[in-house]
Amino acid sequence: MYFLLGNLSFLDMSLSTITTPQMIIDFLRENKTISLWGCMAQMFFLHFLGGSEMTLLIVMAVDRYVAICRPLHYTAIMNRRVLLGSVLLSWAVGFVHTMSQMVFMATLPFCGPNVVDNIFCDLPLVIKLACTETYVLELLVIADSGLLSFICFVLLLVSYTVILVTVRRRSSGGLSKALSTLSAHITVVTLFFGPCIFIYAWPFSSFSVDKFLSVFYSVITPLLNPVIYTLRNQEMKSAMSRLRTQHISSRQI
Repeated sequence: MYFLLGNLSFLDMSLSTITTPQMIIDFLRENKTISLWGCMAQMFFLHFLGGSEMTLLIVMAVDRYVAICRPLHYTAIMNRRVLLGSVLLSWAVGFVHTMSQMVFMATLPFCGPNVVDNIFCDLPLVIKLACTETYVLELLVIADSGLLSFICFVLLLVSYTVILVTVRRRSSGGLSKALSTLSAHITVVTLFFGPCIFIYAWPFSSFSVDKFLSVFYSVITPLLNPVIYTLRNQEMKSAMSRLRTQHISSRQI
């Protein structure tokens, strides 16, 4: 689990690195500009890392299923070879996901300077700036990004439901422990997929990407993920409890 958490943290850190520095620079200067290829690079890495994280969250759900429902076989099933292969698969899915869209984006004609009303470049808004008919490409983005986000989210919910049902059938007392273990995963999945589904699965004609959702998706969620998993860690909770006890004792003295 910690190997997968380390990879999740790396993806979150990289995702924030793609968007946050440019956003801070734009806050500090009056002329907020970005080059065309800088915008393309931002979209490429945004969807590359986002697609990889979606797949990695599914791998983590499988890891939790094996750990909770088949604990005696955990080390045999989730060995290092399987873990490395799963991480490489998540990166491959992210690469295919972003390339399937960026191949078409790179060939679009853009007429002079344009304004992207967002904190970073993203496909729904940049597509609107093209000097050609983009209806088919918009459908492609909905089918690729929107459906990928929605399908992965549904698969994760199904996997967590299967875990809870399996635990409840085997042991009524183990249900609370399983809920405690899965609470951090479910929270992270909801925070990550909620904005994704709302941004990419919403009809282009009636929805303008909300800046708050963009900040939440690219800055706040990557910041919260390590905090959520850290607070659910038993060793960290014990250390915080000892620190709180020492602080109360020192105040009483």
